[in-house]
Order: sequence, then C-alpha cells, then structure tokens
Amino acid sequence: MSYLAQMTFRLSAGATRFSESFCQRHAAYLIALQNPDGGFSGREGASDLYYTGFALRALALLGRLDEVAGQAAEFLSRHCGRPLPAVDFVSLILSAVLLEAAAGIDVHARAGCDRNKTLEEHLQRFRRPDGGYAKTERSGASSTYHTFLAAACLELCGNKIPEPHRLAALIRSRQRPDGGFVELDALAHSGTNPTAAAVGLLKLMGFLDESTQSQSARFLLAMQNREGGLLANTRIPTADLLSTFAGLTALADLGALSAVDAAAARRYVASLEAAEGGFRGAAWDDRPDPEYTFYGLGSLALLETDSSPLASLDPQALSKKQE
Repeated sequence: MSYLAQMTFRLSAGATRFSESFCQRHAAYLIALQNPDGGFSGREGASDLYYTGFALRALALLGRLDEVAGQAAEFLSRHCGRPLPAVDFVSLILSAVLLEAAAGIDVHARAGCDRNKTLEEHLQRFRRPDGGYAKTERSGASSTYHTFLAAACLELCGNKIPEPHRLAALIRSRQRPDGGFVELDALAHSGTNPTAAAVGLLKLMGFLDESTQSQSARFLLAMQNREGGLLANTRIPTADLLSTFAGLTALADLGALSAVDAAAARRYVASLEAAEGGFRGAAWDDRPDPEYTFYGLGSLALLETDSSPLASLDPQALSKKQE
C-alpha cells in the first residue's frame, strides 16, 4: 500500500470517532463552498485546484464526498493535460486518485489523458541535478517538501521513483544537529514542515533508519508549545494548524504520536474551529478556509488514532473546557 493510501486509512480510522453533529457542521460548511463549475475557492476568487483538493479530502474524511464528486470531477477533468504549477498539478493528481478510489470516477479518462505518462512528463520539468524536485520551473534548488510530494505522487500512481538511494542521500544531508530538517540546502534552522516531508519521504522509500527516527521525533516533540499546537520553527512564537497537522503526521510515521500532549493538542485545534463550520489557521487568523479545515479535521483524526476511547468527539465542547 502506498504511503498516501496508508495516511488516508489512518485518518479515516480516527474520523470514525467524530460525532454526527460535528461531521454535519463541517460538511455543510464545505459543501456550501462548491462553485457552479464544480471547484472550490480559497477565501476569495475563482475555483482553484489547490483548495479543491483540500475540500475533497476533508469531505472524504467526513463521509460526504459523494455529494460533490460528480461536479468536482468535471472541474478537474478540464485541467488534465494542461501545464500547471507544481502544487496545482499535485492537487489535481491527488484529487483524481481520491475520486477514482471513493467514487469510481476516472478524471483523466474523461479528459482523454494518460495519467501516469502525464505525471512523469510533468514532474520531469521540476527535477533538478541533485535528484530532487523544485517548487517552480524557475527554482534553482530542489525543495524538500516538493520532492516529497513528487515521490508520493509517483508511488501512489504506481510509477517508479527515480534514483531512490540518491534521493535519500539528498534528504539526509538536510538534517540538522537538532534532529529536524530544512527545506533548502542553504538553510540552517530546521522546520516542522520540512521535517515532516523528510520523514514521509524516507519512510515511503524504505530509508527511515532508527537514528533518524529518534532524532526527528525529539525535534518534533519539542515543537509543541504551551498553546498545545506545534510551531513551524523555533523562531516563530505561535503555533499554527498546518505545522500541527504536519508534525502529528510525522510523529505517527515515527511511532511517537503517543508522546504528544494529546489533550492540549485537541484543545488547541478545537479553539480554531468556527461555529459555522471550518477551521482557522492559527490564533491570529480571522476566518476558516478549506485547507485549514482539512488540517483541523486531520489533526483531530490523528489524535483519535492514539488516544483513550471516547464515545464521540465534538471539539467545540473541548474548547469550552480550555479555561
């Protein structure tokens, strides 16, 4: 089973413990965001592949993907075969695979495209001499995060990952003395998100050794602050939902999720839930969007896979207990 498929099953297992009212609230919020063209927007503007991907993944966790799948597939199929930025292309691939697995809809076949051939050709535009993949076609250096995304998509679709040993060596060279990883070679300070990407990449290629596991887990556990969430890095004073989800995912990969203060993490995530549905990105954020809603749902689902039994989970109730 691919790395992304394993992650999906892990999240789905935790999401089964959400309360019905919780699921209804967030599903209603997300479904209302679907535009007439079948896509989803961020906080403003037209439908966007990036936010559409997060909305679909969030609705899949809530068991409501079928309500938007048909229209979403039409939106996605219109973008197949087009030149796209790396992050949009990855969102398209992930969304298409999700719709095929969950709803039996082959987005690329509708558009007359060969998904696997398109995937390899497109990613080649972003490959760099060091063996990694860059954020944009104009980027000179490969990105830890985008290298993880490229490899995860290739594995998910059954394509071969080029030169895996070389790729693993590149990623290992980006580990710093504190146990974390950096996004680019030139950076000195580790971050939660590149560490999560590095852990995921090494795991999916079968190169996650014990030393890397223990050092990375120690770094990530130190990123949980008094708020209960995880920091992006040591120079940023407040936690955020992206870093919290990424860090929890990596800790689950490392077998260290039980070492997190789960109660504090739940309270933190719950504090970012909007009454009308959806999640905000951090304490400083003023409104929800599909991306952070997925991170909120995903964080809670992960925490439920490694926690004591609960009859149901409604984070709004947890949030009220924070004081």
